[in-house]
Amino acid sequence: MEVVKKENLDVDKIVEALQQGKVIVYPTETVYGLGCDATNQEAVNKIFAIKKRQADKPVLVVAGDIDMMVEYVPWGKKIQELADKYWPGSLTVVSEARENCTLAKGVVGEDNTVAFRITDYPLAKEISEKLGHPLVSTSANITRQKSAYDIESVLHMFEGQEFQPDIIIDVGQLSQHAPSTIVKVSNGMVEVLRQGELIVE
Repeated sequence: MEVVKKENLDVDKIVEALQQGKVIVYPTETVYGLGCDATNQEAVNKIFAIKKRQADKPVLVVAGDIDMMVEYVPWGKKIQELADKYWPGSLTVVSEARENCTLAKGVVGEDNTVAFRITDYPLAKEISEKLGHPLVSTSANITRQKSAYDIESVLHMFEGQEFQPDIIIDVGQLSQHAPSTIVKVSNGMVEVLRQGELIVE
C-alpha cells in the first residue's frame, strides 16, 4: 500500500494508476472510500475482495458531472428534478441501467440497477473527470467493520490482509458526517432507501 500525502498528490498519476486497474483509497464527502474505474471488471472484483463484500451487494459510483452518467442510465424527468435540487451533493440515486451499459458487474446490480451520485468533493470530481468514467465509491473498510475517517484506521484495517488497496491518498482527518441519503427512482416515483444528513422532500 503506497501512501500519498495531500501535498505530494499528482492527480494525473492517480488517474494513470486507475487506468491500469489499480484500487485507491480517497477522501469523499462522508468517509474515506475505496475507488477504481467503474468500467474495469478486474478492478471492481478486487474491491469486492478487499472489502470481503458479498457479490450480490453492488457498490455505488460517483461522477464528476451529469453528462457522464447520462451514458449509463436513462435520464428521466424525476432524476433531473432530483439533480436540479440536490446535486452536486450527498444524494445517491438508484436507477435502472441502460441496455448495453459498460459499467462493471458489481456496479450494475443483479436487478440491473446502478447507484450513483454527482459528487461535490473537489478531488473525487477531478479524478472522475480526468478518468472520463465514474469512480467506484464504497467505504474503505472491511465489511461489518467501522468506516474510516483517518488513514491510520485504513492502514490498520488492511495490514496483513491478502487483498489490499494499491494507493492511499492521505488528506488527514475527515469530519464525521452521516452517509449519503439513498433514493430509488422507478416509474417516476422516488423511494427513500437510506436517510442520511440530506433530507429529500
